[in-house]
Amino acid sequence: MKFSTKLMLMASAMGLGMGMAASAVQAEEATKATEATTKDNGNVTEVVIYANRSTATSAQMKSANTISVMSAEDLEHTAVHNVAEALALLPGVTVTNTGNSFFGGVDGASRGEGMFVGVRGMNTEFTLALINGVNVAQGMPYSRQVQLSLLPPSGLKTIVVNKNSTAEMDGDAIGGTVDFRTPSAFGFKDGYMSLALSGRVESRARDYGEDGLGGGVSAEYARRFGNNQQFGFYGSAFYDKRNYANSMIAGIMTAQQDGSWAYLHSATNTSQGSNPAGFDKEANLAQTGLNVGVSTGFTERYGGNFSLDWRADDTLDIYLRGSYAYAETHQNSTLSQFVPDNSRVLSATTGLYDLNVTKFSVRGWYETNPEQADLGTITLGAVKRAGNWTLSPSIFYSEGDNDRPNHIEASMRVNQSDKYNSGQKVDYSGLFIGYNSDGYPIPMLTPTMANLTNNSLTLLPARRAGQLTQQFSGQEKMGGRIDAQYDFDGGNLAYIKTGLKYVASHRRVISRDWTNDHLANYVGKSVTWSEMGLASDYFDSIYPGLYTFRAPKVNQDRLFEIFYKYFPMATALADQDYLNGDTLKGDENVASAYVTGKYDFGALEVIPGLRFEHSDVKNTYWNTTNKAFESNSTKYNEWLPSLFVNYRPEAGGVYRASLTRAYMRPAMVQLGNKTTVSGVGGDSLSITQGNPDLKTLKSWNLDLSGEWSNREGGYAMVGAFYKKLTDYMYDNGSTQVNTDPATVKNVTYNGKVYDSITYVHPTNGGEGTVKGLEVQLYQKFGMMPGWLSGFGAGANFTRQWTEVDIGKGEKHQIQNAPEYLANLRLNYAWKGLTVDLNHNYTGESVIAYNNVAGLELWTRPAKRTDLHAGYDFGKGLKLDLSVSNLFKDYSYWAHVGKNSLAINDIVDSGSTTLVTLKYTY
Repeated sequence: MKFSTKLMLMASAMGLGMGMAASAVQAEEATKATEATTKDNGNVTEVVIYANRSTATSAQMKSANTISVMSAEDLEHTAVHNVAEALALLPGVTVTNTGNSFFGGVDGASRGEGMFVGVRGMNTEFTLALINGVNVAQGMPYSRQVQLSLLPPSGLKTIVVNKNSTAEMDGDAIGGTVDFRTPSAFGFKDGYMSLALSGRVESRARDYGEDGLGGGVSAEYARRFGNNQQFGFYGSAFYDKRNYANSMIAGIMTAQQDGSWAYLHSATNTSQGSNPAGFDKEANLAQTGLNVGVSTGFTERYGGNFSLDWRADDTLDIYLRGSYAYAETHQNSTLSQFVPDNSRVLSATTGLYDLNVTKFSVRGWYETNPEQADLGTITLGAVKRAGNWTLSPSIFYSEGDNDRPNHIEASMRVNQSDKYNSGQKVDYSGLFIGYNSDGYPIPMLTPTMANLTNNSLTLLPARRAGQLTQQFSGQEKMGGRIDAQYDFDGGNLAYIKTGLKYVASHRRVISRDWTNDHLANYVGKSVTWSEMGLASDYFDSIYPGLYTFRAPKVNQDRLFEIFYKYFPMATALADQDYLNGDTLKGDENVASAYVTGKYDFGALEVIPGLRFEHSDVKNTYWNTTNKAFESNSTKYNEWLPSLFVNYRPEAGGVYRASLTRAYMRPAMVQLGNKTTVSGVGGDSLSITQGNPDLKTLKSWNLDLSGEWSNREGGYAMVGAFYKKLTDYMYDNGSTQVNTDPATVKNVTYNGKVYDSITYVHPTNGGEGTVKGLEVQLYQKFGMMPGWLSGFGAGANFTRQWTEVDIGKGEKHQIQNAPEYLANLRLNYAWKGLTVDLNHNYTGESVIAYNNVAGLELWTRPAKRTDLHAGYDFGKGLKLDLSVSNLFKDYSYWAHVGKNSLAINDIVDSGSTTLVTLKYTY
């Protein structure tokens, strides 16, 4: 099923008119730039395609709920890697470039592009993604995130961000719903065709002496045919490749994995120490080691969209829509590591133990972080109009995968210990890290440490013969819906609308990990990477402009050859825990029904609604003690009322107020996780597993706003929003959240009575609030004379206040919810020339709770300035130049504690220049 569906989607999306019979119609689109279906007594218009900024603004004004729209023109005038980054230009939208999954933290961020989208102060997993109204499969393994970096900023005509949900929309979208919409043949002139060629260069790769080159090609084709032009076919296809080499400092990584942190002054004489009374914990932090390296690789993407249309007559439209995107990323990270032994000296003055680093393990480490991800959707539907009735049935299918097929690691270290090595650490004395004026950590290497890392290939003994992790994650969704609307001919009641929907989904996660023995034990002597052919050359500078010591260029093919040479396949395949220990499978079936209507009282419209959703979730997981799969199940029933009141006193203004209810089901890893039992054979047991009794996270959402436009191309919006959350849960990657052990006395387990069994499982947190203000302004200066009329300027600003109880009354800011978001935009269009300058600012935010030293992890504010310039030569030929991150600001900077920059993860990905030549016929 999976293979054949992908082939069908690919063939359809890439076909571009290869004799395909048109048998369907994109029902809700018409022949103009703004395509719509209008059923009036209240001018109820559902806008599907917004080709330019003016129609996008008009759509925002006319919408029943609060939306932000990115038009086709907006997408063409950005300088971004993908649509996720483009969405950061809208108010209230947060884009993050890493997650908590197979690739998280600095590993994910070192790819140097935006991946996930959050809306209005909610973490990215609370955003629902749709393509042409189809629920997108959530392929990420341990959360409900959708990796939107799969999608390029081409082949799309509109992105609509719904910031609250009407009754006919899915209710599991506390943050918002992002709907990606593709065009149909009826939005183009007949026989439309375009071809675009692009080339790119990454500046940071050039700093390393790598070429950093890439490029792509995209095409569109639209044709209408039939006696009455009632059939239509639209197809688009794209391919691009990006080669990158980015710098990374992984101070948090080494603090978490190697214990490379400590308190400067401690009340106890231990490695990390304890923070003395009266000392500010964050100010007392010190980084005692360092991981620093270079992340190289490429991302190759391809895919496309199609629509088949049949406008049978004035009363019947039938449509078939499909989309497919595939991305393969090869990411290879080489890091130099300095792992310390922390010691302490008793101060006779203070009576405290002061930090003194006495020894170092100098190491080299190589890891890959590959990914194969895809996302496909297909839907078949119709719109039938009969008298006052409009019936809209559809069926759909979606599949998404995020696989990490071959993550391999290898290392070398000066103090390697095996049958043939008994290496010693390097002596040191004092503090290890200083900081420059920009806050970057500066290691103070001794000549011995510098020599070992600069000549690591010949001086450091190799460690293991590789560690291989293979991880696969995906989800399939299929379902159907039917909506029915009755339009009244008179009176205040304009229409009543009702509908049913059913979505069945299956999710699977497989993770297998094997670590080989030490390489020297296999070979029979101490060996280095150079001797084993693992590397023969270096990057001249591991972090150009900051650190001058070298890093190896690893031969990945040779590493895999060595791993499989010594991999005990028969032993691994006989190990049930290796095969099944981290396998999770789950089925989630959601049935829903709604009713809504609209009352018109002159300039006032009132839209009440009620939605009901029933969820049936079944999870299957591995029991490490019984060596068998077990299952649990969960059911949820949610009533979701809504009320929208819109006042439209004049054509250029609208005032909104709404109250809605939304919810979010827990991630699969929290409901059903592998069962681990410890203490077998004794009188007490400890059982760790998922919790099927978790509650859904629920929210009441209040929204107030005003929007205005003028005839000169001006637009303004001021809004406020408030969310009241209950039973909060947060994203904790692949681990359980908020675990609260509970002990039960005299319990029977597997036929034996135990004195006590302690159950460890995730629990819900408490209540929370999200409050925010949004302001959006734009003015086109068409009223100015001559060339001055080409100018336009705009800005948007979002202020957010968030607080949640993550458990036991512990209050925190919501993950990935910056307090400030802002965009400034200046554009110019005169004759064939267009120029766009965009500046994006994302404020600091929490990314993880209770981490190093029990403190939160935070990101520093991030800013990016993008430049786009284009020239239309006429006769369908256009040239565009864009530069993303023009001033080469850091793309990621995380640190331990809100007010401390002592322990940091940092990524420098430089700027990206893209040149595109497009021909339209």
